[in-house]
Amino acid sequence: MILEKARPQDCEKRLAKEVKVYDFLDSLNIEYERVDHESADTMEVCDKIDKVLGAPICKNLFLCNRQQTVFYLLLMPADKPFKTKDLSAQINSARLSFAGAEFMEKYLDITPGSVSIMGLLNDQNCDVTLLIDKDVLKEQYIGCHPCINTSSLKIKTEDMVNKIIPALKHTPTIVEL
Repeated sequence: MILEKARPQDCEKRLAKEVKVYDFLDSLNIEYERVDHESADTMEVCDKIDKVLGAPICKNLFLCNRQQTVFYLLLMPADKPFKTKDLSAQINSARLSFAGAEFMEKYLDITPGSVSIMGLLNDQNCDVTLLIDKDVLKEQYIGCHPCINTSSLKIKTEDMVNKIIPALKHTPTIVEL
């Protein structure tokens, strides 16, 4: 794994949704670093990626209420345990569960394992509520996928909060887990 500055030189073999993320970041003049890697579907792989990036990759959870009518994207530190009751109380939503793959694709155009804040690019109607654990905001950088789990990005947290999230037209709710 090699840390690269900015987008790949050749995007022809990349998925359109990944290229859309690079176009979006470039349009905002956001500086970012990128690493390509094997599919990041175990914590061991994520730990290796974190070391190369020099930034922690957030745990991104796509959640819904019991009726599957309200959806949430939760960003939290990867090493922090997730307890639904702690979050449910803060957002006044009982019985949270993981949303199915069909909802990830419908609202974020992402597949399981690729969930990322960048998926909000595809949530034009703001159907998904963005939740961010306060500890994520303490880090200088945030690591996330560009809507595909074979690449990871390193972005300044300040840019994420002040430029990217407003451009995504989502207002985050800060939670404490």
